[in-house]
Amino acid sequence: MFDNSVMRFLISVIDDTAGLASDDEMAAIDAFNDRLQADGHWVFACGLTDPSSATVIDNRAGAGKVTDGPLIDTPEHVSGFWIITAADRDEALALATEGSKACNRKVEVRALH
Repeated sequence: MFDNSVMRFLISVIDDTAGLASDDEMAAIDAFNDRLQADGHWVFACGLTDPSSATVIDNRAGAGKVTDGPLIDTPEHVSGFWIITAADRDEALALATEGSKACNRKVEVRALH
């Protein structure tokens, strides 16, 4: 169960390549993940496959529409994410700034509700 005294945030990693992180980037990401866990901010993190492997399903009103490929075809895409806890938005932004440096990519921060 989640502690209601802290907020949860999604930090999405924004990438513009289909390649994986370099060895140095992975080492920095691992160190950042370890710090998140040690400091009690860690909830979950994961990398995502290339957008070309996506499938969009629209079954509103029983439409049953299945489309291979990403929802939006753009050079930038979400390549991974962290779900963290933080006392407030400022703390989440500070952690996201560290995450951006660790993975060497832009990130987007959004509160979960």
